[in-house]
Amino acid sequence: MATGIEPPRDLPAPDETHPALDAAIEPDTSRETGLDKLVFGVTALVSLAFLVWGFVSTGSLADASASGLAWTMEKAGWLFVLTSSAFVVFVIWLALGKFGNIPLGRDDEEPEFRTISWVAMMFSAGMGIGLMFYGVSEPITHFVTPPPGTGEAGNAEAAQAAMATTMFHWTLHPWAIYAVVGLAVAYGVYRKGRLQLISSAFEPILGRHAHGLGGKAIDMFAIFATLFGSATSLGLGALQIESGLQIVAGLGDTGNAVLVGIIAVLTAAFVLSAVSGVAKGIQWLSNINMVLAVALALFVFIVGPTVFILNLVPTSIGSYVADLPMMAARTAAEGAETSDWLSSWTVFYWAWWLSWTPFVGMFIARISRGRTIRQFVTGVLLVPSLVSVVWFCIFGGAAIDLQKAGTDIAGAGGLEQQLFTTLEAYPLATVSSIAVMVLVGIFFVSGADAASIVMGSLSERGTIHPSRPTVIFWGVATGAVAAVMLLVGGADALSGLQTITVIAALPFVLIMIGLAAALVKDLAQDPMVVRRKYALEAVEAAVITGVTEHGDDFVLSVKRDPDA
Repeated sequence: MATGIEPPRDLPAPDETHPALDAAIEPDTSRETGLDKLVFGVTALVSLAFLVWGFVSTGSLADASASGLAWTMEKAGWLFVLTSSAFVVFVIWLALGKFGNIPLGRDDEEPEFRTISWVAMMFSAGMGIGLMFYGVSEPITHFVTPPPGTGEAGNAEAAQAAMATTMFHWTLHPWAIYAVVGLAVAYGVYRKGRLQLISSAFEPILGRHAHGLGGKAIDMFAIFATLFGSATSLGLGALQIESGLQIVAGLGDTGNAVLVGIIAVLTAAFVLSAVSGVAKGIQWLSNINMVLAVALALFVFIVGPTVFILNLVPTSIGSYVADLPMMAARTAAEGAETSDWLSSWTVFYWAWWLSWTPFVGMFIARISRGRTIRQFVTGVLLVPSLVSVVWFCIFGGAAIDLQKAGTDIAGAGGLEQQLFTTLEAYPLATVSSIAVMVLVGIFFVSGADAASIVMGSLSERGTIHPSRPTVIFWGVATGAVAAVMLLVGGADALSGLQTITVIAALPFVLIMIGLAAALVKDLAQDPMVVRRKYALEAVEAAVITGVTEHGDDFVLSVKRDPDA
């Protein structure tokens, strides 16, 4: 059996490319550029109104937030739980199914970054204020106060359950959520030539309306999600820096004024960097930050319970896999205690990750051009998840070992103090504590920088380089919103961050579901999928005809259909 292919004749005009062929990507230059006055105007006014409300009447905002959280947990807590696990299944299905070989670019396009560089940048995305804040506090909290359904305090499997719960919150689920947005944006920009907007990914189901009022509303919700999600991270950073200053500088108990002051100083540092245009300096600081983070982790690994940490890695992974169905199915239906726990942990995390999706999704989309969907999903799910496993086993393992040995890490004040209390048990405690504050401070500045650029891009019709005034506005707004969220929490500042984050993320859950549907519709019409359909139908018909007329002695050829 032989195969002959005749050269093509009478191909369609370039603007009439057959859907089975890989079309050249030509960015649409016909649309208006510059600031989108409607998107920016509405989001800016609502954000300013929130700030005025928070500063003028903190008590009424706190009451409204508490009522909103109660309503959200009662009516929509199940939605956060269900969709987060559904996204994990969804992206794995995309990677393993017929769409897995589709590239995020032209058919013959090579990856923009080498694999090792891509992995390094993915590692960078996996590090942040969250890992610094919760690296000790989450495992030790779950160890001392086991999550609902995992036994009483002090049970023999408390450490395994604590680490499994932490892995559940920090590995596959968050990165699957990021992967949905990353895939939709990367596919639209690099395969279809669309703008870098969340709304542009809705073209398959909204058509031209994706660039009308409906699309603008989607981009507004994306800005709000990014604003409150980023403000939560900055608030956590301020809490941790305040705690470090209390310990290292001996300040004693401080109030909210110090928290607001810390946010003001760091926000000023961000604005100064944005005005001076030292983007390379921020990138340099970020690289230093990563080195510091790795050095801090290695230091604790070496001076801490090294063997216990090494044993904890496979134990944590095994417990996570074994307990995954139970953890994924936990909802408020199990009672008021479970509902309260979910609002402080699992649902808060899912809301936080959803809030971060425009920022992180666009980042991983930007660095993934040329990767196939299968490569993208594999890298995005596994690399940051492995980073989280190692990080939490080192810091959480050290804290659990100290707790078992009699050092009360869990009782060392708020969650923000527990990392410093852990470091006090090892040599060079002052140096390592200062390193933590430096790490968090740079994460604050670089995080505000990156999130503000994303909000600026969404405000300016998807431009890669938004104007400096827009970026500065969103940077200052992020710092101010973080301050208000902390003030709303009162004595328990963390609760204010968690409450408002959950409420702000609720609309974006629905957007994410629509985004997944739009992506599937897009992929179903991809040239590779269309070609596969044509090929299967044509080859099957040709083989049947060939065998019927010529037995085993026939040739397949390609030529124009005379009836076409």
